[in-house]
Amino acid sequence: MADASTSEGMSPQLLKVVERAKREPEGKFHSLAHLITEDALKRAFQRIRRDAAMGVDGLTKEQYEAQGLEENIKDLHQRMKAGEYRHQPIRRVNIPKEDGKTRPIGISTVEDKIVQGALREVLGAIYEQDFMDCSYGFRPGRKAHDALRAVDRMAHGGDANWLLEADITGYFDSIDRKKLMEWLQLRVADGALLRLIGKCLHVGVLDGEKYTTPDEGTAQGSSLSPLLGNIYLHYVLDQWLEVEVKPRLKGGATLVRYADDFIIGFRRRDDAEQVLGELHQRMKDYGLTLHPDKTRLVAFGRPTNGNQGGKPDTFDFLGFTLHWRRTREGRWTVACRTRRARLGRAIRAVYDWCRSHRHLEVREQHAALVRRIEGHFNYFGVNGNTASLGRLTHWAARAWQKWLNRRSQRARMTWKRFQTLLKVYPLPVPCVRVVIW
Repeated sequence: MADASTSEGMSPQLLKVVERAKREPEGKFHSLAHLITEDALKRAFQRIRRDAAMGVDGLTKEQYEAQGLEENIKDLHQRMKAGEYRHQPIRRVNIPKEDGKTRPIGISTVEDKIVQGALREVLGAIYEQDFMDCSYGFRPGRKAHDALRAVDRMAHGGDANWLLEADITGYFDSIDRKKLMEWLQLRVADGALLRLIGKCLHVGVLDGEKYTTPDEGTAQGSSLSPLLGNIYLHYVLDQWLEVEVKPRLKGGATLVRYADDFIIGFRRRDDAEQVLGELHQRMKDYGLTLHPDKTRLVAFGRPTNGNQGGKPDTFDFLGFTLHWRRTREGRWTVACRTRRARLGRAIRAVYDWCRSHRHLEVREQHAALVRRIEGHFNYFGVNGNTASLGRLTHWAARAWQKWLNRRSQRARMTWKRFQTLLKVYPLPVPCVRVVIW
């Protein structure tokens, strides 16, 4: 039977695709487009977030539904069957990054999100059976915390004496579309479905008043892009390392990948150096570039008592800084703390929110702050990281008190008065939400 994480909510026809994809790992699917039915489009619509940003047409999900969901879906389905569907331009917004640069995010219209979601459902039924266990990002039933657990197992098993920490520059914008389509055709031989994928790839971008038509990449923000990105790296990295590289190594290699963020662990330094050299060329062959300053080898072997070589290095992965530490019993174990830049960004975000919303009622401010802090804790609240959580709560309280104090010159919010307010409106207490180590 198909895995529950893969088959949940699938139609009987898609479940047959899942079973065949498992049974025939090299088989081609010649008839898939008929699986994008009106019901499939409705399922895709329901998966769109209610608060999703608007595309170039200015329609929200709620407005699209209010216009007549049944009629809109039926019209969309008919245009897709007739080959008349056209993907509208993507609206680009630029999100600030930690290094002061920006990350471009593409926002599609509701109709285009529906098509992307239906395509993702069909392609996912096939490729979830092909993807390797080392891949964790944007897959059903897998989370970033699972990738961290894999790193923990790798380190304690002695497979991470040396780590290759890698960063791909502008990954989604650099994907070679032609090569991606060639790889898709290894499993998908349905021309109608391939043309539909092509329409979602070859789409214009509207950035303010500037309109461009990129030749490479997939739009970040598209619901289809994470799956296409996983497919691309499945062939560029996962399969290459498993089939071509590992048989030539003396001590083996272990890959842990979350979308385009990955590390490779090695028992031997010479293996790590060999793969690092080959990896640069491998990426270059497929239009990708490793960031020269963020791609490095890290000595991460377990420390020993009386170790004269100094402490192992630390490395960053999925928003955390991982390191070795001693337990109360004196054993060495892997631990993590919130990456300094990520914690700083969270603190600045809370500070800016308190400043710009200081005139709301205290009850409203409290509710919004709690949601923000709880959301941070839900991800970063892993065992061994409560100190970093406490710093966020501390600075959130300082920011809240400062901007409440500036609301009025008559009723000052002194620190003593603020402590009384916190008894009525307490901020979340740092605690472990996810056990990893």
